[in-house]
Order: sequence, then C-alpha cells, then structure tokens
Amino acid sequence: MLRPSLRPLRFYISKEKQLYKAIKNIFGFYPENIFLYKLAFTHKSQAETYNGVKISNERLEYLGDTVISTVVADHLFRIFPLKDEGFLTEMRSKIVSRAQLNKLSLKLGLDKLIIHTTGTGSVFRSIKGDTFEAIIGAMYLDKGFEFTRSVMINRIIKQHFDLEELANTDLNYKSRVIAWTQKEKKTIEFVVVNEIGTGYSKQYIVEVKIDGEALGRGQDFSIKGAEQNASMKVIEKLGINGNGNGSH
Repeated sequence: MLRPSLRPLRFYISKEKQLYKAIKNIFGFYPENIFLYKLAFTHKSQAETYNGVKISNERLEYLGDTVISTVVADHLFRIFPLKDEGFLTEMRSKIVSRAQLNKLSLKLGLDKLIIHTTGTGSVFRSIKGDTFEAIIGAMYLDKGFEFTRSVMINRIIKQHFDLEELANTDLNYKSRVIAWTQKEKKTIEFVVVNEIGTGYSKQYIVEVKIDGEALGRGQDFSIKGAEQNASMKVIEKLGINGNGNGSH
C-alpha cells in the first residue's frame, strides 16, 4: 500500500476519492484526470447534455475498442511468431469478444461502478464490456499508449487469460456448423424468423436450416449472437465435435 505522502494531492481534495481508490486497486495506478474515468463509467442511459450534445462513455468506448484490438494484436503477433494471420485473428476475437469483455468486467468488479439507469443492466447486455472499453479509452488519453499497453498486457492479459487454453478452445459455433455442412456437402441457411421488443430491448430469433430442415433456434439482442446460440443448439443436436465431425 502506498504511503499517504506518495498519493497525489488531488486524491485528498477530490470528491472522487472512491473512484481513485477503485482505479488504483483494479489497475494499479492513480489517474491523472479522474474525470475521464468518471465519464468512462457513465452509461448513455445517464448521459448529461452540454450545449445540445449528450455526454456519455460512448466516444471513449469507441477509442478503447481500437486501443484494445491494437494491443492484443501486437501481443499475439509477438508471442506466436510461427502462427498465421487466421490463427492470430481468431485468437484476438476470443479475447476481445463482447462475451469475454463482459466476463472480464465482472471479474474486475467494474459492474459495481457503472453509472446507469436502474434496470438497464439487463437490457443492455453489453454494458459491462462497453464500460471496460471506455476505461481503456480513458486510460489511453490519460496516460498514453505505452502505459496503457503495459497495463493491458501485465494486469489484464497475463492475469486473466490462459492463451494456451484459449488457443485450443473453439468458441465460434457458427463457423463449426458451416465447416461441417461444407464437409458433408449440405446447404445451410441462417434465417431471422422473428423480432421481439423494440429499440434497445429488441431481440432477434434466428433459425438454422440444413438442407431445408430447421435444426436449431437461438435468441439474442444481436443477429450475430442469435446465430451463435442457434448454431450451438445444432452442434449439440448433431454431435458435431471440434474437428467438424458429427453423427448426423
């Protein structure tokens, strides 16, 4: 623990002492501009309007997404020198996927700090992962790329991801089903059969048809997510393994 004299003076005079502490405990440093991080935790459901513009964490989320993708791509390129671009792309997707970032955000305890309207946590399924991206965007603006890269690699990737295990895990159910149908010379079709709700609460229902037969149905807040869920049902039903082999 830092001695009081080593804490920045702004820590003592700021109204955001708890946020200073949270950033230090989670990421290992005290922010220079605490308000960037406060903004990073502000969901659009709690956006404030300045000069006619709604201010939330969405712009930081956009920036953080790019920084994370760059850092992860660079790190994978260095530690897997003999792997091709297909492997590297898939590995990056496994790390930066919305599902993974949502889990990571929960693991870090970021969900407890998000400022949002009551009830939006269940509607905005990506709220946790979006917040993590926004924090990385804030960190980049506050501390620069090299600092952010170091935090991402040493406190996030190395501590929370087993890259060897991840390399042997196939999370893309849709691609596995497609590979199986190609091997078996069958046709496959992903059909949006229904939409439930409106606006941010809208969910899609997708059906997977193989040779015209409906074999799996999935539901999610995005079409891609619904396709993945439907494909997972098909894999379970047909017994398709990681190599694209099945019993159907």
